Amino acid sequence: MSRLTITLSEERYRALKEASAQRNKTIGQLIDESLDFYGIKSRKDAIDLVRRARARAKLTDTQALAVAQEGIKAVRRKP
Repeated sequence: MSRLTITLSEERYRALKEASAQRNKTIGQLIDESLDFYGIKSRKDAIDLVRRARARAKLTDTQALAVAQEGIKAVRRKP
């Protein structure tokens, strides 16, 4: 697993630390869940998602890619 160093304001750090304690999770777990919530996935996970969706919907590669791209655009448009 990779490590990451970020700079946060003291206030933001305290809030994150408090949230992790309230949820009985590590700060890393909260960040990982947030990335999942925003749809940030590894390339392998994204490819697997498209493969499963295509298998369920019986789409061609082109059709599956179009659906995936539209989904990404919809997520990025949300405020």
